[in-house]
Amino acid sequence: MTTNIEKSVPRRDLPAKLTGEAKYAADVQLPKMLVGKILRSPHPHAKIVSVDTSDVESMRGVHAVVTPLDVPNGNIAPDLPILDTEVRFVGDEVAAVAAEDEYLAQDAIGRIAVEYEILPFVTDMRKALEPDAPPVHEGGNLVGGEPITLERGNVSEGFAEADVILEDTFRTPSHSGAALEPRAAVASWEGDALTVWKSTRGAHADRLMLSIALGVDLENVRVIGVNMGAGYGNKDETRLSVLAAILARRASRPVKIEATREEEFVAGRHRHATITTVKMGVKNDGTVTAVHATTIMDTGAYLSSGPGVVRRAGQGALYLYRCPNVRYDGHLTYTNTPSGGSYRALGAPQGHFALEIIADRAAEALGMDPVEFRLKNHVGPEGQPGERITPRNEIMDTQPVEGGVPFSSNGLRECIEKGADAFGWDEELPQTDDPVWRGKGMAIFIYRGGAGGRSIARMRLERDGVLRLESGVMDVGEGSYTVLTQVAAEALGVDYEVLETTFGDSDTTPDSPITAGSTVTFSAGLAVREAGEELRQKILEAASDALGVPATRLDLNDEGVFHTSGSSISFEELVSYAGEIVEEASVSPGSTDYIVNSFGAHFAEVEVNTDTGQVRVLRYVAAHDSGRILNPMLAVNQVEGGVSQMLGFTLSEEMITDPTSGATLNANFLEHKSPTILEYPDIEVVFADVIDPVGPYGAKALGEPPSIGVAPAVANAIRDAVGIEVRDLPATPDRILGLLAEKEEAEDQ
Repeated sequence: MTTNIEKSVPRRDLPAKLTGEAKYAADVQLPKMLVGKILRSPHPHAKIVSVDTSDVESMRGVHAVVTPLDVPNGNIAPDLPILDTEVRFVGDEVAAVAAEDEYLAQDAIGRIAVEYEILPFVTDMRKALEPDAPPVHEGGNLVGGEPITLERGNVSEGFAEADVILEDTFRTPSHSGAALEPRAAVASWEGDALTVWKSTRGAHADRLMLSIALGVDLENVRVIGVNMGAGYGNKDETRLSVLAAILARRASRPVKIEATREEEFVAGRHRHATITTVKMGVKNDGTVTAVHATTIMDTGAYLSSGPGVVRRAGQGALYLYRCPNVRYDGHLTYTNTPSGGSYRALGAPQGHFALEIIADRAAEALGMDPVEFRLKNHVGPEGQPGERITPRNEIMDTQPVEGGVPFSSNGLRECIEKGADAFGWDEELPQTDDPVWRGKGMAIFIYRGGAGGRSIARMRLERDGVLRLESGVMDVGEGSYTVLTQVAAEALGVDYEVLETTFGDSDTTPDSPITAGSTVTFSAGLAVREAGEELRQKILEAASDALGVPATRLDLNDEGVFHTSGSSISFEELVSYAGEIVEEASVSPGSTDYIVNSFGAHFAEVEVNTDTGQVRVLRYVAAHDSGRILNPMLAVNQVEGGVSQMLGFTLSEEMITDPTSGATLNANFLEHKSPTILEYPDIEVVFADVIDPVGPYGAKALGEPPSIGVAPAVANAIRDAVGIEVRDLPATPDRILGLLAEKEEAEDQ
């Protein structure tokens, strides 16, 4: 019975968004609501000696002020107080006010007198690791005091077996996700009960953080996740909502804080900048004998999601190519710059950029075609060589190091072959006249397959006969509400349109993990499927009792339960007979027998103008193994969005910090160089014919993988076109011209 999955049903939120009825956090309006504004540090590193708010407190229309000297003694994260007497980057929060309107609030923060003691600062991640570097936090700038080291086999022995060894260093910048919707939060108190409306990736996670930071009982905190205009790691922070809550408490009125576009660039969370060195050893027959990757990653002023991101930056080096000897060293570094966040694919684009350029060079050194090299060496369904370390009764990590464990499914080879065929890899590219040259490039990748934290889903047949799905997950724009409803409808055996849904409200939905790491379809989907199947069985049993017919001879349709003989009972009648029926399922997703990963292969054709340095991507083919595709239209949208977004990372986007002042120099769309629709090529999407045995109805992760292969595929295509090595991103016209000049100079010598 497959009626709802593998169908491009329309998004559930589409009508509201098309008509403007969809409400975002900034749209929330409450009676007597005040506007909050934040005073931000003009210094990259300083101690706050004193704060004088007397002028502000005497202003008519200003109702609340909060400073580091009178803030509750709570932390949002271990290294992040609500407000601190030490600021660590230009744009760090210093104080906040709540006033009658935006103009008054802006005026008020300008009247707060702050005395600073200026401290030494560091904005360069390599300099931050030097022994005499000024510490951003006590304990030094290397997070944890040592790098993370992950190893399988012995890389020294592996390199000794190699006939050819390739090694190089690559740099990727920090860049903003540039989400259309800035961060916003509204806080309101009724007695000791706090309600927060915010742009969030997880209502239940934010509820817990607010409770801890404010010292408020968890049952007195409610978080309502409204519509969200994308996040890209920038909306999992809670400081904005905590400050709104404190101001609202002091003012005894609701408070809204909405970040400006400049604040999103200056104080939002961005992709972590990295410096990665990859060393690869290969035999003359093309076999990879060893891979060693070392990454220095800039987490900025605060830890945020840095530990997870730096680990994931090494997954490609550890697991993409079948190899007995691999090692990854990750150095996570504090600097006096805005914090990095859990931006789409969390470190994997940075790590794969370096790895896949080295792989192309290895192929060239051996006289092999890049596709041939990948087909020979990619990790297969059986997994990596070696012995399993994880106990047999424990769920396997989706970012493994050990060998000896197969994948639940692995369509990487099919991705390479289907993608190459769709692209026409074996065909020669038509060349234009000098100075415009064409080239082609490709890259493959691996990513966690979707298994995340424990997820709970609730399904109910309500007293009015309505079937309802309740889940705490948030849709951050990818369409998870739609896909989860499809899964629920499939499990029940009713049409997708019949179901009513409630999502993202910590008071009315069961606990669910944040929408991150491409886990929602997999983790929440498994819980939804189980709850739906259990509710279906309970409904059939209740109908069996009501109709006097064995449950095995009954079935569901959109109106109720029926028997082939013609007898039936509507859902409304059934509830009148049996009462409301509720089922809840809790799932800790994953597998004890398999590694669940997604895979892909990307192909790009570029045009490089050697006079201007301009790079144009002419064609792009993205082949993905994400298991069974539950909603083809949404899946294609995700791939197109990921590729388009990362073309900006590859060719134009970069957060630029002034090393003398610590200030962000390009805190706007124009100078951040986010691409427009005019820069995007046609993107052809191909899916491998894979059904994963572990995921819900065979599905695996898709949200983040499309962003991983873009930079190396384009960089390899640039190299094919004009013979230059793009080691540093973005590949701007200026950088391309510089590399061409270096190439010409080297050829003249």
